[in-house]
Amino acid sequence: MTCIRHLALAVVILILAGCGSGSSTSTPASGILGLTLDDPATPTKIYVANADNQTIQAVDLTTNAVTTLAGLAGNAGLINATGSSARFYEPFAITKLAGDLYIADTDNFVIRKLTTVGVATTLAGSAGTTGSNDATGTSATFNISKGITGFGNFLYLADTYNQIIRKVDITTGAVTTLAGYAGTTGSIDNGTGSSARFNYPFGLTTRDGSNIYVADTLNQTIRVVSSAGAVTTLAGSAGNAGSTDATGTAAKFNYPAGIAIDNAGLNLFVADSSNHVIRQIVIGSGVVTTLAGTAGSSGSTDGSGAAARFNTPIGLAIDNASNLYVTDQLYTKIRKVTTAGVVTTLAASF
Repeated sequence: MTCIRHLALAVVILILAGCGSGSSTSTPASGILGLTLDDPATPTKIYVANADNQTIQAVDLTTNAVTTLAGLAGNAGLINATGSSARFYEPFAITKLAGDLYIADTDNFVIRKLTTVGVATTLAGSAGTTGSNDATGTSATFNISKGITGFGNFLYLADTYNQIIRKVDITTGAVTTLAGYAGTTGSIDNGTGSSARFNYPFGLTTRDGSNIYVADTLNQTIRVVSSAGAVTTLAGSAGNAGSTDATGTAAKFNYPAGIAIDNAGLNLFVADSSNHVIRQIVIGSGVVTTLAGTAGSSGSTDGSGAAARFNTPIGLAIDNASNLYVTDQLYTKIRKVTTAGVVTTLAASF
């Protein structure tokens, strides 16, 4: 039994535990987590970071056929190569930017670049070396990055164990810290740059790079980080888990994980993992509602709204029509959720 699978009973353990050092590669189980679409306007495939399997996979959205783009099932490591010759170590989060895929290769402590024909290289970070150095390429260091998004020439990372939000220039590999203070957690510390605090930031998303939305998981909040590093809280009550649909700090989450923004920049969607639901947040008002699932009720039922069931939803991707794709069922299935809250399960096997 691999690390993600046996830690999946509580998302807080998934976040806090160091999976790599104790994981086995003898059985290449599935631990699908991060998702990204090939083209949000007209998606034909979805790319999957399969952390336990040590691979990057692709799902054909017409046939549901699953193929492996890079990595070899059950074989962890760091090798920059093509296809099955490449190696990853718990690839956790993935995004598509400027025609290429970028991966938070979590237990290698690096950010990888992967072309859509499967050529893997290392953009930033030093394999096997943890830290919080702001520098370029292999001189930069990370500590268990579990969220990644991007816009233009920049990636934005939830450098989870460092408790900070990082920025990476994909043209140079230069890494800077946008907000938070490395190694220091906090719950109500809104501020700019190093004066702000997070508590195990996880998923993040942006539409235009001007605001980065962060699922601040152990704080049970959704935070906003401006391009200047100013941090505010959009919704949720720091340190107070729950499932309340309300506005701003009156709303409650239970370990929010993945997060996505719609094409219009008006709404956020959150995989509220331990509530087993998908939430929607109106950005302008902070109003939080439940789009699909029933809080506290796990399961696998396809259906509409509260009749649907999830089991620890984690990763999110969104197309331009606001259809959501969700990693679910303890990281073994992908679900699709429409804007009306209708949930179906992709017939794809991992």
